[in-house]
Amino acid sequence: MAQIQTIVQFFLDLGASVFLPVVIFVLALAFGAKPGKSIRAGLMVGVGFVGIGLIIGLLMGNLGPAAQAMVERFGIELSIIDVGWPASAAIAFGSDLAALVIPAGIILNLILLFTRVTKTINIDIWNFWHFAFAGALVQAVTGNIWYGLVSAMLFAAIVLFFADWTAPAVQKLLGLPGVSLPHGTSVSFVPFAVVVNKIIDAVPGLNKIEADPEDIKKRFGVFGEPVVLGVVIGLIIAAIGYAGSGPFSSWFPKILQVAVSMGAVMVLMPRMVALLMEGLIPLSEAAREFLQKRAKGRDIYLGLDSAIAIGHPTAIATSLIMVPIVLILAIILPGNRVLPFGDLATLPFIVCMMVPVVRGNVVRATITSTIVMVPTIYIMNALAEAQTIVATSAGFTFPEGASTITSMVDGGNFIAGLFVWASNNFWLGNAIILAALVIVWALYKRNPVAWERVAGNNVEERA
Repeated sequence: MAQIQTIVQFFLDLGASVFLPVVIFVLALAFGAKPGKSIRAGLMVGVGFVGIGLIIGLLMGNLGPAAQAMVERFGIELSIIDVGWPASAAIAFGSDLAALVIPAGIILNLILLFTRVTKTINIDIWNFWHFAFAGALVQAVTGNIWYGLVSAMLFAAIVLFFADWTAPAVQKLLGLPGVSLPHGTSVSFVPFAVVVNKIIDAVPGLNKIEADPEDIKKRFGVFGEPVVLGVVIGLIIAAIGYAGSGPFSSWFPKILQVAVSMGAVMVLMPRMVALLMEGLIPLSEAAREFLQKRAKGRDIYLGLDSAIAIGHPTAIATSLIMVPIVLILAIILPGNRVLPFGDLATLPFIVCMMVPVVRGNVVRATITSTIVMVPTIYIMNALAEAQTIVATSAGFTFPEGASTITSMVDGGNFIAGLFVWASNNFWLGNAIILAALVIVWALYKRNPVAWERVAGNNVEERA
């Protein structure tokens, strides 16, 4: 097993921008695409991921200091540090479980695909770290690696169900047929979005507000342009953190820099996602043609990273609005000990699959995200001890002064939390989770159209 882990770790250490292009290239060839087209597809995916990484770096490089300034201004003293998803992924893949999760996850996916339980073939292997993370937490709590693997595979099955359910809405929103998004973080917030969206539908006045990017642009003209929205939101965030903190000449330029950078994020993120999708389209087309020949009469979805959805203007705008809201929640929620920080720049991954559900409406997305962040912060508190144990065993280097760590992704994931809590009575708890999944799956199969409509399949396709 140590040798397998070494081999797996070698490829995972390459990172998504290298590992996924290799996977895309091999799969494109396997599905019958020409070598030249396969090479270009893989490279474009790599370029897209590098670009997204650069934009997230720009986002964090500006949001991070502004958020820190807010923390200092409001005198926030919280003892559990949000170290961000890269640390969580490193912790997950540094655990003993990582070598088992990837082959077991692939085998489980193929079994469920061939038995027609799922329509999704998940090629987003790098993001199996979400399953490994949840399994590693269970292993830390129970002391049993096999218990961790069982929980990780149940998590993988749940994610495949959510991917199937949301696929039609995601395809319509992105204009990319035949894909689904089996992302362990993004799908976890879909049920919350469905419930909150239904509640908003019942609230007079609020249910009439049209606030998707196209409506905002029509109503406000140039002031509704994504770049202007980004600048305005950036100005507000930076002003809260910096305004009045010393001489005018020291803080005013910072505010302007943050504002322009947020405008750049609003414009550049969709461009980078477009590059990523440019690489995925040849694979998607080849896979669809290959699978339709061999599985006539079946819809089969290609499971991709939710990075292809974070470039939607609603996802970006909502994520920027949520930065000060998340910090305010951290201050006012009773009993909270978590300082959200490392994952503020990855809020688009939390928001992106709510966007189809709320029909691209920024107001609804913001309300939903605000409500969702309350249990998310409390789950981060609850899982911090287990995550710290796993981090220590994986040799993670803690930030200076931090003794307990967490992350919004996936330390605040309610599905991961569900498995940790179920591990107190492992077999009974996991049997209940499995039974619930089977019941929900059966209900979905009885009327998939109604379920898919609730998940946003009635949205108008937007440019």
